[in-house]
Amino acid sequence: MRGKGLRSGEVARATGVSADLLRHYERRGLLAEPKRLSSGYRVYPVQAVDRVRLIQNALAIGFTLDELATFLRERDAGRAPCGKVRAVAGRKLEEVERRIEELVHFRDGLRQTLDEWDARRGNLPLRFLETLGPRDREAAAAVSEIRFSRRPGRRKEKA
Repeated sequence: MRGKGLRSGEVARATGVSADLLRHYERRGLLAEPKRLSSGYRVYPVQAVDRVRLIQNALAIGFTLDELATFLRERDAGRAPCGKVRAVAGRKLEEVERRIEELVHFRDGLRQTLDEWDARRGNLPLRFLETLGPRDREAAAAVSEIRFSRRPGRRKEKA
């Protein structure tokens, strides 16, 4: 680390992300474009480490890059997007609670299916898979969407 700033590799190491991800954040408007050395190397201000950590923390709880870009642009313009951030976080909580309800419903349905299967033991062949019905399919649909999406409740980000 030097007094003039940090090269992308230094910011990447300090934050645990790749230099490619830093460039992606720049393109998305999350990080200001850094100054360049005569050699062409990017030099970020020391505060970029805190900014990247803020981005990573916000992504970890479900904010999207688009949402963060909006919030950070407002911040950088001297406005306080606190109300907007709170409102979006509140909607995310509602989504999490909805998904938990879906998972509880799935768990209860799966438990019922297993209880039914256990009650049939001794009647060979058991043919468990043939006993699955619409109830099991509907309950599994919610879990399937959660399991196969990159992040539950998020659309794929555009590059």
